[in-house]
Amino acid sequence: MLFFRLTWESFLFAFSALKSNLTRTILSLLGVTVGIFAIIAVFTLVDSLENNIKSSFSFLGTNVIRVDRFPFDGPPQNRPWWEYIRRPYSTVSEYRFLEENLQNAEGVTISASARTTIQAGSNAYEGTQLSGVAYTYQDVYDVALEEGRYFTEVEVGGARNLALIGKKVANTLYPNQSIIGKEIKIRGLKFIVIGVFEEEGEGLFELPSKDEACLIPYGAFNKMFFTGRNGIEPTIAAKGMEDDIGLVALENEMIGLLRAKRGLKPTVEDNFTLNKTEFIQNTIGSVFDVISSAGWVIGGFSILVGGFGIANIMFVSVRERTNIIGIQKSLGAKNYFILFQFLFEAVCLSLIGGGTGIILVYLLSFIQLGTLDLVLSIQNIILGLGVSSIIGVVSGIVPATLAARMDPVEAIRTT
Repeated sequence: MLFFRLTWESFLFAFSALKSNLTRTILSLLGVTVGIFAIIAVFTLVDSLENNIKSSFSFLGTNVIRVDRFPFDGPPQNRPWWEYIRRPYSTVSEYRFLEENLQNAEGVTISASARTTIQAGSNAYEGTQLSGVAYTYQDVYDVALEEGRYFTEVEVGGARNLALIGKKVANTLYPNQSIIGKEIKIRGLKFIVIGVFEEEGEGLFELPSKDEACLIPYGAFNKMFFTGRNGIEPTIAAKGMEDDIGLVALENEMIGLLRAKRGLKPTVEDNFTLNKTEFIQNTIGSVFDVISSAGWVIGGFSILVGGFGIANIMFVSVRERTNIIGIQKSLGAKNYFILFQFLFEAVCLSLIGGGTGIILVYLLSFIQLGTLDLVLSIQNIILGLGVSSIIGVVSGIVPATLAARMDPVEAIRTT
């Protein structure tokens, strides 16, 4: 009870001091407000931009390892690019072999893609990302349908002319009506639509989106396009466990099985590359870590100025209330009470400034920046208030200590 009573009295003292010198208080808070605003605004922008970019790469899947000829970051500088060109394409037999033998995979699939035009009557959608997929595609990648259903294993095995299409394609071909069960044409062949993907919306980059996608059975894709050497390159992908250990185990297992399937001797290098989708996300994350560091530097100077401002106002406050301090100590006030009183005032000052900066960032989040949605996260709010509290403690500890160590007799005599 004593702690709460002292806290309440300290709050009343702090509030009274701030209220009696309102102009000085506001000017002292500007530095902290600007500093917290700069830091949290940069973090909010960075987090929102990073999430938007990562969502743009959602088509690559999560915890997925792809079998490719080229690595995502390109051939090493000491390796000629033509060595990668000569590498063999993935095949259906390799997919079947991995599907039967992989022990650490949640799913294995094969797919091939091409840009084409889809027609329905007089309507057409150009540049559709057409993909021929195996039945196990849903085990590796997210296939969220707004309406309709996924392929059955019999339909994929029989290369039926069935299709799943994106929302944007559906609205273009059959505006203002359901497309389920309707007929579309792809390269002169008739397909029946059995499902429509959930809408993803626009991203920051022109990357493949399910809004413009069309999935058909792998065998149906081969009716229209040639896959393999001198044709479209198929991609084998396997989904690993959620933890990093499971993903490493899957990678090692895939290397061993692919080398065995391709008949590579122990002394021969791999003629394939295993690309992890996390590589892109980690690369994006490292770039934004640098930007976040720049935000700390930019806001740090403003917070430093704000800290000096709070320290200055606390020194002035101690000098103005020296007489009161002497009276309090002569009546039995302990040193820690005087210390806590001024320290609490400094923290209140800093929190008010930090809270104002966070409010400004929150108001900034209502501004529309194209397809980028600014979201002020709870983590950034806690960070802003935490930094404000630390600045208040650091700025107020010296004047509060001087006030607590004052001699009561000398303090009362001070005018």
